Amino acid sequence: MALSQGWMKRYFKAFCKGFFVAVPVAVTFLDRVACVARVEGASMQPSLNPGGSQSSDVVLLNHWKVRNFEVQRGDIVSLVSPKNPEQKIIKRVIALEGDIVKTMGHKNRYVKVPRGHIWVEGDHHGHSFDSNSFGPVSLGLLHGHATHILWPPERWQKLESVLPPERLPIQSEEDCLHGSP
Repeated sequence: MALSQGWMKRYFKAFCKGFFVAVPVAVTFLDRVACVARVEGASMQPSLNPGGSQSSDVVLLNHWKVRNFEVQRGDIVSLVSPKNPEQKIIKRVIALEGDIVKTMGHKNRYVKVPRGHIWVEGDHHGHSFDSNSFGPVSLGLLHGHATHILWPPERWQKLESVLPPERLPIQSEEDCLHGSP
């Protein structure tokens, strides 16, 4: 009986040591490197949730890439909603700081994205609560860069950073630096 209790004690001790190492490592990984998230709603159709309400894509969010606010036009990003800090939203980056964007329903027809901000929109314009509603978004609200669809299995794929041609900025800082109109 004593031998059995000694084995249980060692097992429990080893389990606790492993647990107290694994949990902080897992939490740090999920907070700083990557996590998965379920996408709800129709705002990113057809890129995400093309099946409508009967399906929800699960995406991989890379936190590491956005830690230095390294985003490009066309990236699909997760961010804290500027209207509800308890909610995270997923949108496509349309314009970067310094870009002039032609809006779709915003109070101003054209907006120059201020320093430290981006312009984000959903792919399904009629069903998206995005920068056209709340304006440019602070880079500090970035949460992650969606890189892959993980679920459902038939939709496994890498998400490409593609900007629809009709959503190209009217003028960007690069245009100004290179002398383009």
